[in-house]
Amino acid sequence: MKYLPLNPEIFIQNRKRFVAKMDKNAIAIFNSNDELPYNGDALHPFVQNSDLFWLSGIEQEDSMVILYPDNPDPKYREVLVLVRPNELKEKWNGHQLRKNEAEEISGMKTIVWLDALDSLLQPWIHLADTIYLNTNENDRKANEVPVRDYRYAAYMRERYPLHNYKRSAKIIKELRAIKSPLEIEVMQKAIDITNVTFRRLLQFIKPGVMEYEIDAEIWHSFLSQRASGPAYGSIIASGDRARTLHYVNNNQECKEGELILMDFGARYGNYSADLTRTIPVGGKFGRRQKTVYNACLDLHYYCASILKPGISINDYTEKVGDKATELFQKIGLLKKSDIKNEDPENRAYRKYLYHGISHHLGIDVHDLGTKTEPVKAGMVFTIEPGIYIEEEQMGIRIEDNYWITKNGNTDLMKDIPKTVEEIEALMKK
Repeated sequence: MKYLPLNPEIFIQNRKRFVAKMDKNAIAIFNSNDELPYNGDALHPFVQNSDLFWLSGIEQEDSMVILYPDNPDPKYREVLVLVRPNELKEKWNGHQLRKNEAEEISGMKTIVWLDALDSLLQPWIHLADTIYLNTNENDRKANEVPVRDYRYAAYMRERYPLHNYKRSAKIIKELRAIKSPLEIEVMQKAIDITNVTFRRLLQFIKPGVMEYEIDAEIWHSFLSQRASGPAYGSIIASGDRARTLHYVNNNQECKEGELILMDFGARYGNYSADLTRTIPVGGKFGRRQKTVYNACLDLHYYCASILKPGISINDYTEKVGDKATELFQKIGLLKKSDIKNEDPENRAYRKYLYHGISHHLGIDVHDLGTKTEPVKAGMVFTIEPGIYIEEEQMGIRIEDNYWITKNGNTDLMKDIPKTVEEIEALMKK
């Protein structure tokens, strides 16, 4: 890992929170992700299962976390499973964790080798009444590949068919949505790295630069600050390409007079930042560009004013739609007749703002969290309204990350330049 060691109390607290939600005399088993083939004999870079990392801080492949709080032997109430270090494999692929190193990372005292697990696990299963198994229940999941979690669930149900099985994902989804102050500290580090990088870009961007050169600057800045890299594929979209929401080709020239939409964020300690800023390639907004940008900024501030504990995402979205309708009419995008005749299921403002306004953020960029229950203190959301105008070949989005507090929210990106005046002044330097 490139980042400095995290406070193991993060993972100790997370395990306590999960165990408190388990049924009596139940065991929960979490597996690491698969190593995925690339081409030939190559593998994709390994990415740890987010739930296992949330519980342990361990990024190594072929690891497991086993939680059995009612185990008669206190030593085995929480167990970290690792691959036994192999000297020959280390010569090829590098260092593997020793028990003392894994304990420092995770705060777990009992660590067993994977090749010795079977003789221990079977008696624990026989004692337990309920087995919690993990699956990916992110609402945005699109992968149909039978990954390790699903293969392991099938294996366990075949081997131990009479046990009571439950979904750990249902608990994890609730818990991971609420970030502890220690988690916020790590997220703030990712955000601070992103801030330094954005300010660097304001000095770098000028007419004639290529989108991929900006992408390279982002990588350079992130890695030099000990981030693992971008939290997701950076969107560097100049001109009309900004209307493509997930534009990642990043292969065109940025030209004088264009705006450039940049959606990027650092990953630090496996936690994500998610920033979007739209800036003028030439350093100064045109009159119309400034008008639309300020309307988007007004909408952003309005979103922040109502995203508080107790509001539902549906009500939040409807209120934002009302405000967008008002602002879009003000800047000449909508007429009174458009609003009067709109379809309630596809409101008129959606022509110019055709994506969601906020999503949960954490270990995953689109992090776990419910869309149906009211917003709660401790959640972290993006706020990212946009305005996309096909006839003007313009796309603008402004995105910050907000931590929901007891009475409102805190903008974790408040130090990142956002206004027209701030951006122009820094680009002028």
